[in-house]
Amino acid sequence: MIRSVTFFSNYFNHHQRALCDELYAALSEGFCFVETEPMEEFRSRMGWQVDDIPPYVLKSHESPEAKARAYELALSSDVVIMGTAPEDFIRQRLKEDKLTFRYSERPLKEGRWKIFVPYLAKKFYVNHISNRQKPLYCLCAGAFVASDYRFLMNSYKDKCYKFGYFPFPEIRSIDEIMDAREKRDRIKILWCGRFIKLKRADLVIKACRILADKGYDFDLELVGNGEEEEHLKELCDSLKLSDRTQFTGYMSPSEVRGKMEEADIYVCTSNKLEGWGSVIYEGLSAGCATVATSVAGATPFLIEDGTTGYVFRSGSEKSLAHKLELCLKDKEHMKDIGRAAYRQMADHWNPREAAARLIEVSGHLIKGESCFMDVGPMSKAGILYEDWYRE
Repeated sequence: MIRSVTFFSNYFNHHQRALCDELYAALSEGFCFVETEPMEEFRSRMGWQVDDIPPYVLKSHESPEAKARAYELALSSDVVIMGTAPEDFIRQRLKEDKLTFRYSERPLKEGRWKIFVPYLAKKFYVNHISNRQKPLYCLCAGAFVASDYRFLMNSYKDKCYKFGYFPFPEIRSIDEIMDAREKRDRIKILWCGRFIKLKRADLVIKACRILADKGYDFDLELVGNGEEEEHLKELCDSLKLSDRTQFTGYMSPSEVRGKMEEADIYVCTSNKLEGWGSVIYEGLSAGCATVATSVAGATPFLIEDGTTGYVFRSGSEKSLAHKLELCLKDKEHMKDIGRAAYRQMADHWNPREAAARLIEVSGHLIKGESCFMDVGPMSKAGILYEDWYRE
């Protein structure tokens, strides 16, 4: 029986809170989140800061006593989850063969060349390759994590679990959300994120020009800010889309969720540097017909093309326009997809289910029993490469 879980990560933020709240609800004082460094100022400005710190958070960076307590938990807990945090915390734990999960986005998303950089190669060997025989498993925050680790000399072979980041689940029912959307005359397409190159917001603008040329009626809203903002506004002007496009500016995470509830279609256009893509999760949870890039880590885990959302070929405005057109020309099917997405997230991909499954699987692993769930979090993460998608 699992009585204690400690989760190490760099800092506590809204991406982790919902899952941590559920682990705390299940384990009470047996759960602890160890924050190992202060949050960067730019993350705080983005709305990542959590003002009401819950009682299960231990800030190990604030005092020697807190750090000593973190080391004690690292060794004594039944289960340790290791996010972005110093390896020193789990070094002794691994020597004693105690169950540990590494919570990881893909390590080679910038390219396989990283394995040939001497200091990175040493880090990969020490952290992953040398521990292949240990009770060290991987919570894969993305569908391409397992294939990256396979390239690292079969690290985590048959030890990779589907996982991700779990924002708070939707409060409103899908019927309430759909009824509110019915009050609008025009379909709303939504994009949210930072206006930086890897997010590729230009793709949705270019795709919308293709759709407008075909006579489709819709509104486009882009929420966010960043270095590419002026370029994107100029692109809208040059493509004569300004009359149907709104740049809303920065919004807090909770405000963004409200925008998703209003939108009919949510679009994620990022390139392969998007390790996970929490906005995909949030769009699906809000019952949007979500159209997502093929190379975001969340896409293959969460979207069944044409059933719970749509997938488009990364970098292609034509592919994106085609999938958006499928929504625009069949509004009832668009709604069906939104409903199916909502049900999937409510039934499987939610923080309560993820926490319960993590505890259940851990109980089997401690007893030496292999265990994978059938679908959703803690099911087996197979080998998938970023060129998987075929139209």
